[in-house]
Amino acid sequence: MAAAQLTSAASSISAANRFTSFEGLRATQSVNIASFSPLKRSSLRSFRGLVVKAATAVAPKYTTLKPLGDRVLVKIKTAEEKTSGGILLPTAAQSRPQGGEVVAVGEGRTIGKNKVEISLENGTQVVYSKYAGTEVEFNGANHLILKEDDIVGILETDDIKDLKPLNDRVLIKLAEAEEKTAGGLYLTDASKEKPSIGTVVAVGPGLLDEEGNRKPLSVASGNTVLYSKYAGNDFKGSDGSDYIALRASDVMAVLS
Repeated sequence: MAAAQLTSAASSISAANRFTSFEGLRATQSVNIASFSPLKRSSLRSFRGLVVKAATAVAPKYTTLKPLGDRVLVKIKTAEEKTSGGILLPTAAQSRPQGGEVVAVGEGRTIGKNKVEISLENGTQVVYSKYAGTEVEFNGANHLILKEDDIVGILETDDIKDLKPLNDRVLIKLAEAEEKTAGGLYLTDASKEKPSIGTVVAVGPGLLDEEGNRKPLSVASGNTVLYSKYAGNDFKGSDGSDYIALRASDVMAVLS
């Protein structure tokens, strides 16, 4: 009997200690947010890229928008409202466009001792990095202000295979995904792994050095290459083939 009482008392003491240690979690006690101030700035900084912002609306009284430096103003191409088969797409299913028309350019930038002007002209149809720039509503249409280096290439047709890459960009046609496993089992579309191998279709002229000269890229059209798996921008060609445009630095090896 005494042993049972001692055991019960010990359990009560242990339980009391546990509740005491969690006293700060009582529902009646408020939490002081200011006490977390050392983490506030770093937390916001780490998630800054996840914040979704609406386009900045420019008042109608402003009729001219002049980009500065190496920035370019691009009028965004309207999102596709139908599939290739003519089916109307809901707004949520419409993919964000990655192309548009150049409507204004900045004065350029300085590299070393040389002033380099922007090579793009008004009216040029371009493709740009998917998440680059700042969206602006101007003159009743959506525009994007972005750096010239964020423009992937010039596209004068509706087929991505005709893209002319700029600077150090490379356009690659992806290899076909494996249809079978090594053991001969057929793979479903959902289980096919995205290939990281493809054939170079076109390359840019290279980056400018401090003397203003272009540095040729280490890959050329026709090369079969291995590239970083999550790099670049993906596109679907008019023939159904998959393409990717990425920087030459994301190409890891040439296969032969």
